[in-house]
Amino acid sequence: MSPTDLLDNPMWHALQGPHRDFARTRGRAARYDPEVTPFSGVPDDPDPADWADLAALLRPDEVAVLAGPALAFPDAWETIFRIAGVQMLGPDSPPPAADRESIGSALGPEDVEEMLELVARTRPGPFLPRTVELGGYLGVRRGGRLVAMAGHRMRLPGYTEVSAVCTDVEFRGQGIGGSLVDQVVAGILARGERPLLHATVENEGAIRLYRSLGFTLRKHIEFAEVRPPTG
Repeated sequence: MSPTDLLDNPMWHALQGPHRDFARTRGRAARYDPEVTPFSGVPDDPDPADWADLAALLRPDEVAVLAGPALAFPDAWETIFRIAGVQMLGPDSPPPAADRESIGSALGPEDVEEMLELVARTRPGPFLPRTVELGGYLGVRRGGRLVAMAGHRMRLPGYTEVSAVCTDVEFRGQGIGGSLVDQVVAGILARGERPLLHATVENEGAIRLYRSLGFTLRKHIEFAEVRPPTG
């Protein structure tokens, strides 16, 4: 399997690789610690035992969120939602330093309360109390208030996902989000990895922004939230 092929099943390969310390596993199934992110994964060729193992990793009140270009689930599993998305690869070199304004400051566990409040206002996607541990988070404050951030989520061999890109409504259109993404991308490239990201197909504004920052479409991908059978 080529490194790029790993991106067809990003969650599982992240949990089997660089993010194994965040993983809870049973057999070949895996999930992130539920306080880090709700994502789960099964192998590229899941069998009934893999789905049973994933179900066993979930508490009765929990669901699994998976991603891939062509998701298929056992008939007994309930599909709660499916979201069409895109998977984009970032540039293989950073923009010239003169073109990149470093406006973001590092965010850590002490900033989680503010980060959660920003996420509640802007809704960039799942962000939980321990998501910050995935690293690379940068934020911008105005008047002492956190108004924008971006950071890392899934990490696969050779790739790191840019995620939680969000800016308060009153500060959009000022280039803050683009500058933060550029900074995050520069950090990923400095480690010798390639940035990637995901967006819903309906988020045309974000996709335009990412294209302007050098990201290109790799593949259409789907996100789904599913619940295992009960009883």
